[in-house]
Amino acid sequence: MTIFSRTTAACAALLALAACSTNVNTTDSTDYAAYVNPFIGAADNGHTFPGACRPFGMIQTSPVTGAVGWRYCSEYVYNDSIIWGFSQTHLNGTGCMDLGDILVMPATGKRVREWDAYRSPFAKSSEQASPGYYAVTLDEPGVRAELTATTRAAMHRYVYNTADSASVLIDLQHGPAWSEGQYHGQVRECEVQWEDANTLTGSVRNAVWVNQRYYFVMKFNRPVADTLSLPMGPTEKGKRLIAGFNMQPGDTLLMKVAMSTTGIDGAKANMKAEIDHWDFEKVRTDARAEWNSYLSRIEVTGTDEEKTNFYTAYYHAIIQPNIISDVDGMYRTAADSVVAAPGGEFYSTFSLWDTYRAAHPFYTIATPEKVDGFVNSLVAQSEVQGFLPIWGLWGGETYTMIGNHGVSVIAEAYRKGFRGFDADKAFEAIKRTQTVSHPQKSDWENYTKYGYFPTDLTKAESVSSTLESVYDDYAAADMASLLGRTEDEKIFRERADYYKNLFDSETKFMRPRLADGNWKTPFDPSGVSHAESSGGDYTEGNAWQYTWHVQHDVPGLIELFGGNEPFLAKLDSVFTIELVTTQADVTGLIGQYAHGNEPSHHVTYLYALAGQPWRTQELIREVFDRFYRPEPDGLSGNDDCGQMSAWYMFSAMGFYPVDPVSAKYVLGAPQMPEFKLHLAGGKTFTIKAEGLSEEAKYVESVSLDGKPYTLPYITHDDITRGGTLVFKMTSDKSKTINRQ
Repeated sequence: MTIFSRTTAACAALLALAACSTNVNTTDSTDYAAYVNPFIGAADNGHTFPGACRPFGMIQTSPVTGAVGWRYCSEYVYNDSIIWGFSQTHLNGTGCMDLGDILVMPATGKRVREWDAYRSPFAKSSEQASPGYYAVTLDEPGVRAELTATTRAAMHRYVYNTADSASVLIDLQHGPAWSEGQYHGQVRECEVQWEDANTLTGSVRNAVWVNQRYYFVMKFNRPVADTLSLPMGPTEKGKRLIAGFNMQPGDTLLMKVAMSTTGIDGAKANMKAEIDHWDFEKVRTDARAEWNSYLSRIEVTGTDEEKTNFYTAYYHAIIQPNIISDVDGMYRTAADSVVAAPGGEFYSTFSLWDTYRAAHPFYTIATPEKVDGFVNSLVAQSEVQGFLPIWGLWGGETYTMIGNHGVSVIAEAYRKGFRGFDADKAFEAIKRTQTVSHPQKSDWENYTKYGYFPTDLTKAESVSSTLESVYDDYAAADMASLLGRTEDEKIFRERADYYKNLFDSETKFMRPRLADGNWKTPFDPSGVSHAESSGGDYTEGNAWQYTWHVQHDVPGLIELFGGNEPFLAKLDSVFTIELVTTQADVTGLIGQYAHGNEPSHHVTYLYALAGQPWRTQELIREVFDRFYRPEPDGLSGNDDCGQMSAWYMFSAMGFYPVDPVSAKYVLGAPQMPEFKLHLAGGKTFTIKAEGLSEEAKYVESVSLDGKPYTLPYITHDDITRGGTLVFKMTSDKSKTINRQ
């Protein structure tokens, strides 16, 4: 094991960093982007993509190696050897499919009418990927393809090594889908028109996961010499075109694609504002500089391997949420109306069931200038659809997963002092979301009547839905208390205790309960449910994993068990009793603990709150060593829009937001020697792990600004005011201090 060497890597290049809008206090010119490996997580089930994008951007232009079935949620699997083309939007690390808009593919040779005949083999050694850039050599057409991006536009550069009928396939039927039938039937409307010899514009309406309408403008730096429309299948409405060019061997073709939710004029304005030129290298260089302006906010001391893991996690975490408003602030709502975004920016791609846990807490520290925009976007969507987004995409609602964790994100932001949104309006959205039943997910009448979702009156996920909703009730109560809404606070405080109604004192599990109050039988705590696809009372997990889903009241949960000792005994069993399952999302196993899925993410930290911090510290090390490797198959599960990555970064720094709304981070153990967080207002927070080594993984003592620190957590204010947090490490776990 070599990950604790203090050798500092030599970077490949230096770039002047773009000025940071949070006034980051750093003049560092280190090329942090050199440590990012976009191929990490792009094999197995990480579902990441290697293509070019900007932080929080609308566009993610990336290669497509497949598009049908769960394996291709990001349209790319590292081990594949055929590229279909390059689409302009992608989801990062999700377990569902959508986007993959506007597939293009350079081609040479005879122009055939079979749309799938333009795919090409490629050599893995020809692939390159870094923040804001992707390149590959396509063997079949003999083309070197390069991609880069701005926030709302992509730029492609194709060098044709042969000029034999140089052309580009433009496929508007394409988009990742669960089945071949859906792949060929997901487009509802498609209109295109050549405005001149260099410009194609159009619009598409499709439906895979969310109802999506997008508009685009595509420009070439050379005039199109001829075009060919390919035949459509019986269920297809998406156009497929071949655009031909007069070119010589070695010639370069440049293409720009801008998108909008509002209209073709919006797409044109986005292109004009962001790429009003044909300088590919400028776009590429600016993209890397923008990535460095974010990545430089956290300086990591460690080995090349550690830095690669950390900065790639940082990169993945801030790909989304994605801005979908145009440069003038206009966007299309879930009601299909074009309006001005509150604050001028509207964000979507809110994988809230995943990201409320650690990704959104990470944004409050690393990208605080984005937080108010996220909250305003959530509230704006709730005003259109009647409730806060559950899983928001392209401005619409997918109704995926459970709970309404936009509640948590808003309450956390308010607790942490963010005030760039109308707090009363935001709370009204929270209250409406938590009290007015809405489609598929929230039957508040039964919830409040019984104090839980009865398994016999709930289609699926009764236990998980109860526990997730309880956390949102707690979040609502917390914000109500800060706003002085005492009656609302009282109601939601009472509901925040509903978790106690599902705790079976005999089996010591959170267990499905019938409307008559009896427990559901038979009961198998190891039985894994996979949401609504397979029924059951748990969401992508089982009773072993969800019993601990009481993030807001760990002392209350400990009391239900009868104290620390029985609590810890049961917790030990989680990591020792083997789970055998073939469910795709329940991975990264240590016993019943499943790090590859979000309900387990806070569980290792419960030891630190129950008198055994040393156990938290050694489990964190085990998770690091086993489930985060700087390889394409190095993630133990879907990255889930940065949540898996955010767990890694927080845990690397030595703390984790078990209860995000509390604005407290439970102490664990740092996994690298030093971190410098360059914060808003020019402040710096430094974390040091003195004596850290492979053996010295336990924390003997902690000090904050030179004074002994005895609490089991550090607060958000402690971090954002700046200072120095020092962990003294030891190899002797008996020296670990109990910080309850």
